[in-house]
Amino acid sequence: MSSIAAMITTLKNNKRKRVSTFKKMKDFKEGKNIQVSFDKSATPHQLKNIREKLQKENKQILKRNIIILIFIMILLIYMIGFVKF
Repeated sequence: MSSIAAMITTLKNNKRKRVSTFKKMKDFKEGKNIQVSFDKSATPHQLKNIREKLQKENKQILKRNIIILIFIMILLIYMIGFVKF
């Protein structure tokens, strides 16, 4: 019986006042008042440096992943070919 009481207590504690979807739609305002602004801007030279840095990092990650994959494949080939079950 204690598990049922715990469930009832949990349900009581989880109750909250929910706003209906119709009320949300009624109070929805168009995006005219929303303004997006960026305080910081980057020069074309900075953007080029960032792009090159990201490309260099991605190449390094790709090389590392290829090396790991080749090592795992060699290990699997060894396990399949030479280890007797």
